[in-house]
Amino acid sequence: MKDYILGIAKQAREVFYRVGIASTEQKNKALKAIANHLRQKASHILAANARDIEAFDQTGKSKALRDRLLLTEARIEAMAKGIEEIVALPDPVGSGNYITKRPNGLRIERVRVPIGVIAMIYEARPNVTADAAALCLKSGNVAILRGGREALHSNLAIMEAIHEGLREADFPVFAVQYIDRVEHEVVDEMLQLSGLIDLVIPRGGESLIRSVTEKSKIPVIKHDKGVCHVYVDASAERSKAEAIVINAKCQRPSVCNAAETLLLHRDYPYRKEMIQALLENGVKVIADEVIRQDFPDLQAATEEDWYTEYLDYVISAKVVASLEEAISHINTYGSHHSDAIVSESYGAIQKFLSEVDSAAVYANASTRFTDGGEFGLGAEIGISTQKLHARGPMGLESLTTEKWLVYGDGHIR
Repeated sequence: MKDYILGIAKQAREVFYRVGIASTEQKNKALKAIANHLRQKASHILAANARDIEAFDQTGKSKALRDRLLLTEARIEAMAKGIEEIVALPDPVGSGNYITKRPNGLRIERVRVPIGVIAMIYEARPNVTADAAALCLKSGNVAILRGGREALHSNLAIMEAIHEGLREADFPVFAVQYIDRVEHEVVDEMLQLSGLIDLVIPRGGESLIRSVTEKSKIPVIKHDKGVCHVYVDASAERSKAEAIVINAKCQRPSVCNAAETLLLHRDYPYRKEMIQALLENGVKVIADEVIRQDFPDLQAATEEDWYTEYLDYVISAKVVASLEEAISHINTYGSHHSDAIVSESYGAIQKFLSEVDSAAVYANASTRFTDGGEFGLGAEIGISTQKLHARGPMGLESLTTEKWLVYGDGHIR
């Protein structure tokens, strides 16, 4: 086990010094080839995904989680287009915004450079394999990918397309590697390789994040759980509020930017209609005592529910006395991911945007927009819920670090 992962890490470190200095033209050529091979191998990828889906259906897990695993022709095409969007984005490597000439004549620049070898650990969603590979490659990094066992066949089929594209472009094949062993021990061993791997990005459930963070000797950027809120203010328009809440919860409930808690101001006049709209859309509402006065058959919310990421057609709902109480609730129980206010009050909106401590804060828009593609990043390798060194959707620039270049002419101090 140790020799297996050590071999992968050493191969990654060896090719980084070629990948890190590759030109934008070379990287884009490889990405275009990968996109083309994803399209060419679509039927093969779908057949592999069908095997994963068949096995998943025997587990009895939720339909929402199944949707995260499912690939279609449209989703494969979206993967390919996402890579082509990354091709069109500026290369962050070598860019900089700081140049100065000191009084002693030294010329100093600060430029962006690749981080190095990045290990990505994720669950369920096979499209992450293509997104992570493309983002790491364009930013000059080497990727070691490890998806969940439930998507193994899908991920391996996608990796075939990635490697065929790299070979066609005469780009180092070891620039993207996949850990095809499903034992948990292989990840534990990898997390000890601080001299070979520069960064670990876990993307998945709370238990995965906690395990990686506790065991890793390598710096970690957490893609933590998404306990996202929509707060409906007293002044909110009914149609706008209902559309945003239903979209945030129902459009794709299995993803981390879906709403998990609804907060309703006590003076919002359409509270009953909002709860009814959720029920009519197939959502199970777990409610506080105020809401249950009108809907006594609803399950009563407990303290644990306010912390829960359901990833399903389930939402917790609570009536709050004020905007201040809503903000306090979000900052206390939320995961600092994405939270929204629906309001027609400029003052309430500005207070909410200023005081809610989350990576993405919305006014009159669904939390479902927290996404690298929607934010103009092309794709994302994850959504960081911590504050160092990246926060929110992580695109190309978030996968680089800084380097200082100092030009002298025999200077000594």
